[in-house]
Amino acid sequence: MTSAVDDARPVRSRPAAGARAGTTRSGLRARDRSGYLFVLPFLVFAGLFLAWPIVSGLWMSLTDRSLTGSGGAFVGLANYAEAFTDGQVWQTLWQTFLFTLVSTVPLVLIGLVMALLVHTGLPGQWLWRTAFFASYLLPVAVVTALFLWLFQPDIGLFNTWLGNLGLAPVGWLSEEGVAMLSVALVTVWWTVGFNFLLYLAALQSIPGTLYEAATIDGAGSWRRLFSITLPQLGNVTGVVLVLQVLASLKVFDQIYLLTAGGPNGSTRSILEYIYDTGFTNYRLGYASAISYVFFAVILVLTLVRLRPSRKES
Repeated sequence: MTSAVDDARPVRSRPAAGARAGTTRSGLRARDRSGYLFVLPFLVFAGLFLAWPIVSGLWMSLTDRSLTGSGGAFVGLANYAEAFTDGQVWQTLWQTFLFTLVSTVPLVLIGLVMALLVHTGLPGQWLWRTAFFASYLLPVAVVTALFLWLFQPDIGLFNTWLGNLGLAPVGWLSEEGVAMLSVALVTVWWTVGFNFLLYLAALQSIPGTLYEAATIDGAGSWRRLFSITLPQLGNVTGVVLVLQVLASLKVFDQIYLLTAGGPNGSTRSILEYIYDTGFTNYRLGYASAISYVFFAVILVLTLVRLRPSRKES
């Protein structure tokens, strides 16, 4: 039985379904607008420092713009046509690929071996981890200054060792057949710590139950390495290869500081040729065209590597 008080209580009317939906949509729109405000600073900086330089450089590659401020007239694809017939472009591109080959292979293999040594439980792991990764933290100017002393033909440590062994000194940075290998040696010592860190993280994520099951089945250390560890590192190896190839293709700093492209241009990378064309010969339009040709080469290589990954997924 209901009381009189209950009967006198005012009845609250519920909002219509359309009103609730309109309120919900307006709330979602307001929340979306607030989300755009959060990403607006990133969009502004990305537009100023990424999108605009790309568009501006592409337009510049279609002109005869000079660093002196002269020129700027539209020349169409003339710069690209010149780039494809320029022997220096192909020579420096080939030398860049050569450096990529001689540096990427040891960087991947040495980084993997270093990670395996630490992961297997070497005494004093914190010391080995620090020692293997510390060189990666050094600025390129410090690294090149150190190796310039080591590569000195008369008083350098490397030639001193060779002299103690009764061997002739080597022109580490002055002989055409040796200079590129010397630059690759510096690069390996300097950057291998990054690959070591990636491999070490991947090794620590492998389930221990796989090794326990293999041990129970009687698999030895080498069997576990080739049947469990290396297959489990396949995806990480693919990532390391892509990152390393891209980094090696963009080599500039260490070559410029160690050899400046010498001797006789044998270590000149395509980025150094772009730099010389734009800032030494003042041909900004032509340098921009070469840089976009090189960008296209890198893009094709990246897509070729990523295509199998999409198929597998």
